[in-house]
Amino acid sequence: MSTVQSVDRALDVLEALADHGGEAGLSEIAARTGLPYGTIHRLLRSLLTRGYVRQESDRRYALGSALVRLGGVAERMVGVWAQPYLEKMVALSGETANLAVLEGDFVVYVAQAASPRRLRMFAEVGRRVLPHSTAVGKVLLAERSDAAAILSRTGLPRRTEHTITSVEAMLAELATVRAQGYAMDFGEEELGVHCLAVPVHDGARVIASMSISGPVERIEALDRADLAQAMRTIATDFGTQVSPPPQ
Repeated sequence: MSTVQSVDRALDVLEALADHGGEAGLSEIAARTGLPYGTIHRLLRSLLTRGYVRQESDRRYALGSALVRLGGVAERMVGVWAQPYLEKMVALSGETANLAVLEGDFVVYVAQAASPRRLRMFAEVGRRVLPHSTAVGKVLLAERSDAAAILSRTGLPRRTEHTITSVEAMLAELATVRAQGYAMDFGEEELGVHCLAVPVHDGARVIASMSISGPVERIEALDRADLAQAMRTIATDFGTQVSPPPQ
């Protein structure tokens, strides 16, 4: 597939900023993209003019406010695309299914399909929570090289008596998540509620997490390994839909 080089390079710069937590210096952008300094300067001038990048007082560059509108619209569209896949997870488990993404240091719920049962769990779409106490958050952190830094910044506040509150223990938990391919929340965010989450991959990256949540007794009655495997299949199908086309 043919591409426009200048567009590719501008997107490389934006992705480099995102990979550095939203802010980076010129040398960091150059190291990440492999582009010459002069090319980066020209691209940044255009992005600055359109508000997609801003320059801080220390002359470092950061993602700009113009991306908020695009991100909000894209997030809503992803939620629409995810709905039939979440409904498959509801049919599979009988429980409420959620789609969540990581924005900065927070997990944001962007879509949901409700359980048909009278007693059911809800995570309000748009709700922001810290990642350490949720299954979706663990999945989103598990493949991140900066997971320890995120956990250190958030401080791992205790949500319930079951919440993991030390960075070392959470890093060990994330290693388990990577090994088994799914994460559990055993009442760590809300007492009486258990959740199981799996990753959504965009190529090689984890871009979102899908989960089911319900009362302890119902979740514990499910075959966790089989359920996780079936959920991963659904999440893989969804990831294929939202992945960029091959070059």
